[in-house]
Amino acid sequence: MLGLSIKEVSAALREGKLSATELCRKCLQRIRKTRHLNAYITVTEELAMKQAQEADNRLLRGEALGPLDGIPFSMKDNFCTERVETTCASRMLRGYFPPFNATVVQKLLDQGAVLMGKTNMDEFAMGSGSTDGAFGPVRNPWSYSSPYRTLSPGTDLDFDWSITGGSSGGSAAAVASLSSFLALGSDTGGSTRNPGSLCGVVALKPSYGLLSRHGLIPLVNSMDVPGIMSRSVYDTAIALDVLQGRDVNDSTTVHVPDSPAPLPQEFDIRDLCVGVPKEYHAPGLSADTLAQWTRVASLFERAGARVHEVSLPHTQYSIVCYHVLCCCEVASNMARFDGLQYGHRSAVESSTEAMYATTRHEGFNDVVRRRVLSGNYFLLKQNYERYFVKAQQIRRLITEDFRRVFSSGVDVLLTPTTLSDAATYSDFIEEDNRTRSAQDDVFTQPANLAGLPAITVPTSLSARGLPIGLQLIGQHLQDRKLLAAAHWMEQQLDFPRIRLDEEDDPQETKSGWNRERERTSVA
Repeated sequence: MLGLSIKEVSAALREGKLSATELCRKCLQRIRKTRHLNAYITVTEELAMKQAQEADNRLLRGEALGPLDGIPFSMKDNFCTERVETTCASRMLRGYFPPFNATVVQKLLDQGAVLMGKTNMDEFAMGSGSTDGAFGPVRNPWSYSSPYRTLSPGTDLDFDWSITGGSSGGSAAAVASLSSFLALGSDTGGSTRNPGSLCGVVALKPSYGLLSRHGLIPLVNSMDVPGIMSRSVYDTAIALDVLQGRDVNDSTTVHVPDSPAPLPQEFDIRDLCVGVPKEYHAPGLSADTLAQWTRVASLFERAGARVHEVSLPHTQYSIVCYHVLCCCEVASNMARFDGLQYGHRSAVESSTEAMYATTRHEGFNDVVRRRVLSGNYFLLKQNYERYFVKAQQIRRLITEDFRRVFSSGVDVLLTPTTLSDAATYSDFIEEDNRTRSAQDDVFTQPANLAGLPAITVPTSLSARGLPIGLQLIGQHLQDRKLLAAAHWMEQQLDFPRIRLDEEDDPQETKSGWNRERERTSVA
């Protein structure tokens, strides 16, 4: 049951083979069994059961609201949820209960989707490991379920478990561990695609403006995009159809360029031109990831697609450009957290200035404070032209690189998503947050700078038994074509499912699992 796709579960609900309340109970049971992953900050058990019962009542009357009616979903804890605590994994927002739902959340609820809870993350989405939040790090489900290595929950005191990636690590872990069929993340520099790749799930960053940012607590307004995570490209397309479109509360949203339509079952790959950027052969790229990148490029070529090496010459400057712009907008956005209107407030009352300073010192972690200080430095009058304006100019050059490549006839770009598979926690925390983010965002953040759609698709397991994903980048507002190419790619790869406990789903435990074990043992 839990290993089925949204399409399959939706059909079972309509045919009466399955009830929404039964499905909800299974997911809640799964959340309890995987508590060691620390994927959730808040589990909305009572609300979920109420919503599931309402879905069953509609389904019995034959009045389903849409393909997501009765489907369990979760979301990163930086989306506002009415009367449900929203913390951004920060002490600053503990106890904050928004009076409204984010637009994308409301759209899912309007379709009858069932909210399981709010997922863990890096504080205010600043990080690439989901290790820097106030509620502790998120563990990668594949650390405990792999044909090569298995840890037992509660015995991993040596920190040998692997990270999920970030900052939407809780959402990726929820989908990968089968406690949620769909999850929302946010993507500013790769924060859905990075954990999607490391946890073996599909993660889409839509074109900037296609999904509303209203109710998404901002990190970098000019790059933030709500992201979609699921276990298949087809499921991701279903969610995108529901979530996209204009929103009067977000002036950056655009009209949907075409009406929603199912992904084609037969996609003529011979009409596709795939670009392989030579600059993405970055230092630190693992042998496993390089081998998969080469293998998938060959898959496209053998199937009849045109595969060409292309050049994006300003890629080498993108991570520095991103860092400057990110810190500048963070400094602006974090200024609202002053302890006066909502969230944490220091007990220090000697003066307003002292209360501000102490509130921010107590409420923000070191990562947030450092980015705020860096952003304020870049925005000083004497530094503004040298840093902020120069970074904006470089951003334009990066965007022009993409425009030039796509105007030459390339439809999608094929790149790695991350340098390697998931690092162990002990290795990951040896580097500081700034260094790790620079390393882990190298392939993902250029698409955010240019506002382009990008998706990561699980490709294979590494020699360590951990997922490796590859990224496809598409042209602005051509998300449908990107999804069609990703769907074709996914069908060729046959990525194994994560292992379920036998008692959870005895009929679905090991089909893809055994195929992968047999393939690798033969190799």
